[in-house]
Amino acid sequence: MRLPAWLGLTPFAAYVLAFLAVPCLLALSSGFFDADGAVTLENLTVLGEPAVRSAFLASFAVSGVTAVVGAVVGAAVCWGLTALRPDGPVRSVIDSVSSVLAQFGGVMLAFAFITTIGIQGLFTRLLLDTFGIDIFAGGVWLYQVPGLLLPYIYFQVPLMVITFMPAVAGLKPQWSEAVATLGGTWWNHLVSVVVPVLAPSFLGCLLLLFANAFSSYATAAALISQGAQIVPLQIRAALVSETVLGRANVAGALALGMVVVMAVLMVLYSALQRRTERWQR
Repeated sequence: MRLPAWLGLTPFAAYVLAFLAVPCLLALSSGFFDADGAVTLENLTVLGEPAVRSAFLASFAVSGVTAVVGAVVGAAVCWGLTALRPDGPVRSVIDSVSSVLAQFGGVMLAFAFITTIGIQGLFTRLLLDTFGIDIFAGGVWLYQVPGLLLPYIYFQVPLMVITFMPAVAGLKPQWSEAVATLGGTWWNHLVSVVVPVLAPSFLGCLLLLFANAFSSYATAAALISQGAQIVPLQIRAALVSETVLGRANVAGALALGMVVVMAVLMVLYSALQRRTERWQR
């Protein structure tokens, strides 16, 4: 007797349930209870506090800037890769490096930037001792919100390469030949074919990069040890701080705000992906 095919999904479903669905539900539900376990909506009022609003705005700014820069640079890399053989050594190396660097984050990435451009970093001392340039003359920006931009872009670009490359590789040479047959130029092909076909995929990848940066925690926590300038750090402060928020149930309310943002992004991403698949059939 053959088992139904969907039984093969049982291990994955169990993993998602145990390590994603249940923790997510517990975290969100905690925002609707007070310290005594009574149901309350008071925790949700924290979303209107100035410090929390500033944290959300800072998270939106960091995510937006790094997503746009990562998407543009990554798209340019993908376009350049189309001139190389898909099975060539350069293309293979770039694909492999992008896959590794897209996952190189957290404390390791923060440490790499601290040792490179930190106060006593190699590049910092080289500029100061050799050229007299002090990159921290206006303040130690690396350990504040602006300091998150470079590390985030570091893993956003390779993530864009590995997610956007399939759409670029899906461009059919017959389309450019048809444009040339009709008397069109390279510019006509770019504007009338390439941009409309790749736009949904590009916007979808842009949303993915935004969500990736918006939810990142470890790199920010390693660089910014004091303060809670972005939402993930606000959640940390709500869980462990004895000042400012200092209420564990408030973390659930902050998590609810993040989940709402992520849900909107994922719905838009799914809609764009369905539109992209029409051109890849």
